[in-house]
Amino acid sequence: MKSILILFSSLLFLTHNHGYKIGDVATDFSLPNVDAKMVSLAYYDQAIGFIVIFTCNTCPYSIAYEDRINALDAQYKPKGYPVIAINPNDPAAKDGEHLTDMKQRALKKGFTFPYLQDKGQHIYPKYGATRTPHVFILEKQEKGNVVQYIGAIDDSSRSPEKVSKRYVEDAVNALLSGQKPKVNTTKAIGCSIKTL
Repeated sequence: MKSILILFSSLLFLTHNHGYKIGDVATDFSLPNVDAKMVSLAYYDQAIGFIVIFTCNTCPYSIAYEDRINALDAQYKPKGYPVIAINPNDPAAKDGEHLTDMKQRALKKGFTFPYLQDKGQHIYPKYGATRTPHVFILEKQEKGNVVQYIGAIDDSSRSPEKVSKRYVEDAVNALLSGQKPKVNTTKAIGCSIKTL
């Protein structure tokens, strides 16, 4: 009987959906940026929301989205929704993911947004990120930064010219117009987050 209870408890743990859901309030963080400064959501006192993207240096999917992430920041930062990119990978588990590597990547691609290291990997599990890239759109409300969208950037992870559904753009545009996103959850397509 005891072994059955242990097995049942293990199955519950494995199937439990960890991380934020739509409507949850996201806690703030303080993470090192590629410019050696610490960055938190509270730093952006003029923002009305955030496009938080878990991404990395080495995943082909993340690399394919870099220009589109820059474009999202250029389009929505002036409107109050800056991009905050976070690298969730453990650099000890994957070469090319150290903060120095991130700095080189940010310079090479001309990132206009902070590119933060999830040092100790404490933040991505709170959010429930499982892939790179994985997007969480937050809306500033009185009670805090409320999760309004979780998932993919668009519907064509490898080919920008084949994009027909722009999930992040649609969600932010809805929020800017005072509405809720019609599609608030999609499946993130990308590489698994690397950890030891």
